[in-house]
Amino acid sequence: MTSYGSQKIVNLMRRTMHDAAWIKEAVQAAIDLELSTIPPYLCALWSIEDAGTALTTVRAVVHDEMGHLGLMCNLLKGLGVAPQIVGAVPRYPGPLPGGVRPELTVYLSGMTKQFVLEVMMGIEKPEKPIPVTLALRETFPSIGKFYEAIAAALPAQKPPLTLSAAGQLNSAFGVHPITTIDDAVKSIDHIRGQGEGTTTSATFGGQLAHFYRFEEIFIGKKLVETTPGKLTQTDIDVAFPRTLPMGRVPFGGWPSRDPDGKGTLLAFNNLYRSVLQDLEAAWGAGGPSALGRAISTMTLMAVPAKTLMNVKQPTGTENYGPDFLI
Repeated sequence: MTSYGSQKIVNLMRRTMHDAAWIKEAVQAAIDLELSTIPPYLCALWSIEDAGTALTTVRAVVHDEMGHLGLMCNLLKGLGVAPQIVGAVPRYPGPLPGGVRPELTVYLSGMTKQFVLEVMMGIEKPEKPIPVTLALRETFPSIGKFYEAIAAALPAQKPPLTLSAAGQLNSAFGVHPITTIDDAVKSIDHIRGQGEGTTTSATFGGQLAHFYRFEEIFIGKKLVETTPGKLTQTDIDVAFPRTLPMGRVPFGGWPSRDPDGKGTLLAFNNLYRSVLQDLEAAWGAGGPSALGRAISTMTLMAVPAKTLMNVKQPTGTENYGPDFLI
């Protein structure tokens, strides 16, 4: 299991030799990062009770993150290494894996404005956000900066790296085999662009990057990039949705391991474990069938998650929710 105290990415970024071994370590670290974003985003998604922009946005971002995870798994597999999934699972609350953005604490809760600002925007924050209303401080390079280092190292290898298609997978989340270094660099640029835009634009592929889409939810207004690098707040409202009041999960999970007396928390975590095991198997020997099982099982997780989000905690006004423990 990944330690939240790990400085893996910090140390990778400090190393001057970005050779093939470095690239393989870095891609696994990227997998750790992508995996760590999915549980908090799922908690936000499952807590939303209203249809609307927020629901559409968060669901789309979850799908994007699943795609990013799959692309990095394909890249590592193409380099001849089977991705580690079960062993890369983070625990919450804590910083992002690898020491990126050490001032950021990622925790699990239902979606509130505080959660959008602190966790969702905190994860996706660019190195230099295009300003609208916020000026969040940066104390360490963003996730995008780490991806940039991987993208630069890939074509710089002598002799050139080759990628094998064997064991790589496709999925409906935009996952496709990566068979050339050019494909790899383009895939990394895609991941960076979707998450935080570029240094000169808040949009990627005709849509606002994740950071700015979350910012719309936080400030309650649609944003438009009128010209590259110029982001304008419009008069169009983005209503903050009605949500289930899932409280913040303490480190180590809920003290009560059976909040509803029906084994729902255990059932949820068993499903989560199965998803992780099937994902790891998919890029091992399991192939497409294991990936299909993982995706199908993930859809089943919403029911016990929402059930828990409707169970009140013994004190206060907040409810339980999934704690993603295996």
